[in-house]
Amino acid sequence: MDPNHVLAELNYQASRGALRYKDIRYLLIRPETMIALQREAEARLGLEGAAELLYAGGFTGGHLSGRHYRTTLGLSAAEGVDFMCRMGGAIGWGRFAAVDLNEERRHLRLEVHSSPFAEAYGPGAAGGVCHLLRGVLGGLLSGLYEAEVRAQETACTAHGDAVCRFEVEAVS
Repeated sequence: MDPNHVLAELNYQASRGALRYKDIRYLLIRPETMIALQREAEARLGLEGAAELLYAGGFTGGHLSGRHYRTTLGLSAAEGVDFMCRMGGAIGWGRFAAVDLNEERRHLRLEVHSSPFAEAYGPGAAGGVCHLLRGVLGGLLSGLYEAEVRAQETACTAHGDAVCRFEVEAVS
């Protein structure tokens, strides 16, 4: 079994009740908590409104990470995507697999196996439900390339697909 690099480097600050990884604060939260928020947003805003709300939240974190990987850690886009894939699994967001990164087109196709969001949402969804993940991936590419992006979830296990699949591409 591979050691978990994030757990090995996680810094717990007891006086603040804070967890930090590479000097960035993180928190642990159950996927069911996020799905309860998502279902309430769906009830109030409709499916599309809830999807965009969660996408926006994920985008912020992904963009900050992508920009940090590029500027502070000096990673290329490919290295940033690889770093995020390893980190995503290490923090429990599923097993990430970059299927294709075309740097010339600034396009990423990525799969997430065992998405905690799809799992917590349950079967029978009308489409993709991993909006927070989609936002993180959109933000990641936006931060790595400093470009506007379009991100789609093209397959989702909550919809009955074998894997959650995402397509992200720069549009500017």
